[in-house]
Amino acid sequence: MEAAFAAAIGVLCACGIYLLLCERVLPVILGITLFSYAINLFLLGMGRLATGKPPVIAGGAAQSGAQYADPVPQALVLTAIVIGFAMTAFTVVLALRSLALTGSDHVDGQVDGQAGEKNTGEANRLLNEEETRGA
Repeated sequence: MEAAFAAAIGVLCACGIYLLLCERVLPVILGITLFSYAINLFLLGMGRLATGKPPVIAGGAAQSGAQYADPVPQALVLTAIVIGFAMTAFTVVLALRSLALTGSDHVDGQVDGQAGEKNTGEANRLLNEEETRGA
């Protein structure tokens, strides 16, 4: 069980890092998400991989650590999943807004190795229109 768990963490880390190195925004976002899943699995694995074990010690009796499951990593992972989903959704919205303003989904804002002066001019025009509507 531990070997499969470690292999899953390794595969998620490798895929996440590969996607982080892409030049488009969406693969970078997916890479960050996969990497956070790997970290969540790692934290979950630190709480002992045991099924059918109680999360707390019954009756306050002194028992060995192998007879219960640690609930703290499970709570941390659950919280991290919720926060990670919210941050992923927010980042996707930012990426879509950037695509609408610049017309490019490249991380550096350039299109095929060219500086996007035309795109930045369009983005500035759209921002000025929004400022005049908001004022």
